[in-house]
Amino acid sequence: MRRRDFIKAIAATIPWPTAVRAQQPPMPVIGFLSTNTSDAVLPSFVPAFIHGLSEGDFVDGQNVTIEYRWASGQYNRLPGLATELVRRPVNIIVAVGGSASALAAKAATTTIPVIFNLGSDPVKLGLVASLNRPGGNITGVTYLAGSLVPKLLETLHEALPSASTIAVIVNPNFADSEANLQAAQAAARTLGQKLVVLNASTDGEINSAFKSIADQKPSALVVLPDPFFTSRRQQIVALAAYQAIPAIYPWPEYTVLGGLMSYGTSLTDAYRQVGVYTAKVLKGAKPAELPVQEAVKVELILNLKTAKSLGITFPLSLLGRADEVIE
Repeated sequence: MRRRDFIKAIAATIPWPTAVRAQQPPMPVIGFLSTNTSDAVLPSFVPAFIHGLSEGDFVDGQNVTIEYRWASGQYNRLPGLATELVRRPVNIIVAVGGSASALAAKAATTTIPVIFNLGSDPVKLGLVASLNRPGGNITGVTYLAGSLVPKLLETLHEALPSASTIAVIVNPNFADSEANLQAAQAAARTLGQKLVVLNASTDGEINSAFKSIADQKPSALVVLPDPFFTSRRQQIVALAAYQAIPAIYPWPEYTVLGGLMSYGTSLTDAYRQVGVYTAKVLKGAKPAELPVQEAVKVELILNLKTAKSLGITFPLSLLGRADEVIE
């Protein structure tokens, strides 16, 4: 045996003192800040994020630790949760579920790297200097949301051309709600539709909104993009089925639960990209130099079973463009 190999073999058998073992670098900690509820309510998103991390060779519990903080749709809790993570302290904050979590993380730290996932313009929000060179401690992934609102009404009109009065459910506490509502109103005017605006920011208000639908009897419903609504999608889809009202949703996650149709970006793919970026920063990449990624994969999902229960037949033009048809 060579002298160097002999020394290594002997060193491996020595019971080194605690002080020496403590010199091992600590496992990095990811602070996961979400506007939504727990992983159990959003079963596809966290696994997609973890998959993205694994693409960069990081595995939770092996060489990285994840600390989760959930706001459960209560946006006013986010600043406190972000401050908690900064005090923990964490090596990086992943702020997902819309602009509110990203803004809370930005307010909480100027030094800890932040990776966001949102459907708004991060430049207009003041999160980054530009998409190509963010310039600070923050970068991330954007997905199409507000810009697709007119397409929601257009797609619904294609499926139900005779529907003239459309209910639209809006969360007034969501930062992008006003812009999204204005986009819906402009699209409705173009299509010759009348909008009935229903506000909801709690579980009880969602129930009240659907009671208003029963009273006012609009022809169809549009659910606008909102992290709170996404976390309550089971409730919303169930109420739409109970009221027997055709509805279009902004994300595929609604349609797989029985929603009639959805048109929007794949959030699962966006979460995976966030995981990929998180791994890059953990390996030493600087957020200031990582361009903001744009998740542009848009999916049209139709649910034939729900359509049949509502007595609706999708036109061939719509069926031909669908990325997935649930039977």
